[in-house]
Amino acid sequence: MRGYGQFCPIARSSELLAERWTPIIVRNLLNGCRTFNEIRQGAPGISTALLAQRLDVLERHGVLRRTVDGRSVTYGLTEMGQALRPVLDVMGQWGARWLEIEPGHLEPAYVLWATMKLVDLDKIPDGTTVVRFELRDRPAEQYWLLLRRPQPELCSRSSGYAEDLVCRTDARTLVDLHLEQLPYPQAIRTGRVELIGPPRLCKDFPGWFRSSPFAAYVPSVAQAR
Repeated sequence: MRGYGQFCPIARSSELLAERWTPIIVRNLLNGCRTFNEIRQGAPGISTALLAQRLDVLERHGVLRRTVDGRSVTYGLTEMGQALRPVLDVMGQWGARWLEIEPGHLEPAYVLWATMKLVDLDKIPDGTTVVRFELRDRPAEQYWLLLRRPQPELCSRSSGYAEDLVCRTDARTLVDLHLEQLPYPQAIRTGRVELIGPPRLCKDFPGWFRSSPFAAYVPSVAQAR
C-alpha cells in the first residue's frame, strides 16, 4: 500500500480500506461469510491471489482474525473490524440515496448471492427447498438456491436435489424487488417474474425474502423526477 503521508484519520483509514475489493471483503464478513470460498462467492470477479493478499493485509492490521483448525481455515472480524459496520452502513445508505444503478452493476452472480443473504429463515419451509433461477439476461447460466436452515446455499451447478420451484426473471427485476422499487404481485402480473412449481410454493415464494437494508434510502420514482 502507498501512503498519503498525512496524519489525518480519513487519510490513514483510506490507506487500508480504500483499496479495491477491501470494503467488499469486510461487507461479506459482516454478512456472515467465514470461509475463503464464501467470501469469494460474494465478490464475483476477484482473483484468489488478490483475495488472499487482501485478507493477509486485513489480518496484519488487526481487522480480522484467521483461525486454523486442522485443514479448516475460517475468518472472523475482530472488535476493530466489527467497528466498521456503521461505516459500511453509511456508505450503503449514501450510495442508495445518491448513485444510480447502471447495467454494469447487475452482475447476476452477485445479485443472486445478495438474494441468498436476504432469505428470511423464519419464513422458508422445513427441510430443503430447491429453487432454480433462469435469468433472461444470462440464458446460458443457471443458479440453484438451496433454502434450508441454518444457512441457505447458492450453487452454480446442479446440487443433485430435485427442484421444487423454477423462477424465471432477470437480475434487474431481482434488484428492483429487493430495493422495494417493484412489488412482487406486479412483477408476477407483468411477467417480470415467472414461477413454475406447486401452487402453494409459488404463492409463498415472495414471502421468503426480506428487503434490502438499504431499500428505505432509495429515492422513489416520483422523488427521482
